Amino acid sequence: MSNNVTAAKPKFGGAVYVAPTGTTLPTDATTALNEAFTTLGYISDAGLVNSTEINTETKKAWGGDEVLELFQGRTDSFNFTLIEALDVNVLKLVYGADNVTGTLVSGITINVKSNIELPEQVMVVEMNMKGNTVKRIVIPCATVTNVGDITYSDSDVVGYDTTVKAAPDTAGNTHYEYISGTTGATGATNG
Repeated sequence: MSNNVTAAKPKFGGAVYVAPTGTTLPTDATTALNEAFTTLGYISDAGLVNSTEINTETKKAWGGDEVLELFQGRTDSFNFTLIEALDVNVLKLVYGADNVTGTLVSGITINVKSNIELPEQVMVVEMNMKGNTVKRIVIPCATVTNVGDITYSDSDVVGYDTTVKAAPDTAGNTHYEYISGTTGATGATNG
């Protein structure tokens, strides 16, 4: 049915939020976030991409027939480009909180280290969908695993192409999705 077809737009004021591990997570689409969450502001118009990779190993019989696919695991990741390059919270996510000091007013210093291991955090993505429907993705064990090339030019915004791996939580879920709309249809799925 066409009324179930939708697009997604970011929540006004920013769609991606981070907080330290252990922060109370939302369990629905509309409850206010814990005050420990900070917004990462605008992301690029490419939006949010959720990638799932199912890993299998093919077993063959004598003679070459493929007879079995063994499940080896599943990876869940999210990709987005942070474009508020002057936001201290963005810089702390990309370079590590201990490596970014100061404010835009006092001056920001970033120590870029080759041996930095970025910490696991919790992440929430909030979006608006068709017909006053909202969707919230909750990633309880999120770690930045890649930051793409950073281009400084006068023809585009400076952005941090960020990939976040979603590891399983204590319940074995890599992320949760909550949807709530005016039609009364509410649901939760896990990844």
